[in-house]
Amino acid sequence: MVARDTVARDTDVIVVGAGAAGLSLAYRLCTPPTGRPVPEVTLVDAPAGPLRPPERTWCFWEASPGDFDGALSASWESLRVRGRDGTASVGRPAPFRYKMLRSGAFEELLAGRLAGPGAPRRVTARIDAVHDTASGAEVTGVAADGSALTLRGRWVFDSRPPRVLPPARTTLLQHFRGWFVRTERPVFDPRTADLMDFRTPRPPHGLSFGYVLPTSAHEALVEYTEFSREVLDDAGYDRVLRHYTEHVLGLGPFEVTATERGVIPMTDGRFPRRAGRSVFRIGTAGGATRPSTGYTFAAAQRQARAVAAAYHAGRVPEPPPAYPARARAMDAVLLRGLDSGRIDGAAFFEGLFGRVPMSRLLRFLDGDTRPYEDVAIGLRTPVGPMLRTVAELPWLPRRRAADR
Repeated sequence: MVARDTVARDTDVIVVGAGAAGLSLAYRLCTPPTGRPVPEVTLVDAPAGPLRPPERTWCFWEASPGDFDGALSASWESLRVRGRDGTASVGRPAPFRYKMLRSGAFEELLAGRLAGPGAPRRVTARIDAVHDTASGAEVTGVAADGSALTLRGRWVFDSRPPRVLPPARTTLLQHFRGWFVRTERPVFDPRTADLMDFRTPRPPHGLSFGYVLPTSAHEALVEYTEFSREVLDDAGYDRVLRHYTEHVLGLGPFEVTATERGVIPMTDGRFPRRAGRSVFRIGTAGGATRPSTGYTFAAAQRQARAVAAAYHAGRVPEPPPAYPARARAMDAVLLRGLDSGRIDGAAFFEGLFGRVPMSRLLRFLDGDTRPYEDVAIGLRTPVGPMLRTVAELPWLPRRRAADR
């Protein structure tokens, strides 16, 4: 399509990408503390097609009530991890609840809150470049009608996933496929979510587990997840999901009402949060994905709140690190241990969930524990293999995934 006209607008803040990170930041910026002015925010969403992700599910834990409780599909007071022999560790992580949020419901909730004066201006466009200018930053691309688009703002926050992962010592992929199922029999306990069920076939490299989020006695999201170097094809995911639902869970007759799939990078590469004097990266692009687990949503919310608070206070709104350096260092050790085969992933996570109180472990996964708590948790892991990995890491080069 040939570009026709060029449109230029001036605004305070430009947010590129209207996923969880971008939409959350726009919401926080446009709901300032009492007495603070509402900034002019332009939110740029990708046009329909390959650049716009399909409907997806975000999960996180927090104390209730939460900001988005009105849009939740479900939440759970109990979490379960099943070992390879079926042994279950069940915990109630009070004051936290594990929450499930669908992207469509989240977008609808925030659209309602942001309606009226002060709402961000919405633009649909493919963005090709973001760069600094003398007085801020500029975003260029192609609008939905084919016209050339230029947006100028004091600050730009780019939430688009990086095209190339940063150099790293270890890069794995968390890849999954899920079925939303409806059963004939009441087979699910809607009070308990299965975070990890290791009664799945072990892949040649890495680990796998089932993930079950029941929304009623008859309905649930059932996923098969792997941490490994390569993704499966559709037939591979369907084969293991069919085995898991029929032979492990014993669901009986059921129908698949919807599906979802995804790939999340698990890497100790460094994601720079600043791309220029006035350009920042947020979300996965800004390091919000926890390398050892793939969870992103809660960290994106912390970044959004911190950026908005800095902006409203008149400070440089640079996103803070999503996780403390200590947590990122521990993630690097775990990833290398899993990738090398030195650490048995299933046994590692079974041990953690079986020996550490659930609420403390969830705080640990959020990077919210104190050093003495981290040491206590570390002593419940395979200490020998972990220490050998710690000694090895400083000597490993950081390489891009394509060079491995």
